[in-house]
Amino acid sequence: MLLSIQNLVVRYGTDTALSIVEPVTIEEGDRVGVIGSNGAGKTTLIKSILGLVPYQGRIQTDLKPGQMAVHMQFNEYTDAMPTKYIMEAVLGTKIARDPRLQELIAFFEFEDCLRKKYSKLSGGQKQRFTIIMVMMQEAALTFYDEVTSGLDFETRQKLVEKLAEWYRGKDASFVMVSHYYEELDQLTDKLLILDKGRVVDYGDKEALFRKYCGRAVIVAGNNLKNNHILSEYNKIASPEHLIAVPCESAEKEKQIVGLLLENDVNYKRSNNDIEILYMNAKACQEQKK
Repeated sequence: MLLSIQNLVVRYGTDTALSIVEPVTIEEGDRVGVIGSNGAGKTTLIKSILGLVPYQGRIQTDLKPGQMAVHMQFNEYTDAMPTKYIMEAVLGTKIARDPRLQELIAFFEFEDCLRKKYSKLSGGQKQRFTIIMVMMQEAALTFYDEVTSGLDFETRQKLVEKLAEWYRGKDASFVMVSHYYEELDQLTDKLLILDKGRVVDYGDKEALFRKYCGRAVIVAGNNLKNNHILSEYNKIASPEHLIAVPCESAEKEKQIVGLLLENDVNYKRSNNDIEILYMNAKACQEQKK
């Protein structure tokens, strides 16, 4: 066990920003995605673990502070010198003498940026710069807070693909806060779902999907024709422009797909749609209240 959180409460004045009652445990090799709307407590969680905000409760870990690394959403560096010298000064090493740093610079295609000042870097280049700095710590547990925030779609996709490639086959653990569902799908195997500072659920991504959405979901456009065709089937929560029909069995899935094909309806089948999973986990919580 790398980390365990239980009975954690963080308050800002009289407001409860975060409350975790049941244990949340992170094991070696876990890739945990933290998902929730703005104000759900995602960044507060990371700050609590790192001891940056006061809290009540218990956070247990055998890791020393130097064995945890963090990529925060906003980072600023001096503009007085090229990024090469900032990198070397902060990390206490020389690029020319450090094979691991050379590997990271090459992997994240940062060679051409070393002579630029930080303010002259694009958003994607700034994120790559910070990721290199974080990964050089070789931490047992790394936290990423909105690592692709503010980037355009293409830059965001390339960065996520690089991260996925870097971690593939490695035992490293990380916790990633993101509001982009596709990033969490590509990079994580567990989900911690937060809403208004409370834990909705935590566990294996596939197991959570089965719990809230069934074996699979068939998704089609939300229009009069499709609503009529699928009128006899139960629906689950989904984005307004879509209809999501849960399939508890292969037989039911085959039946629904056959009906849609017969009526020439475009559809998508999924057994891992995190947005639909998230919406139904929240809906289930609301029903319990």
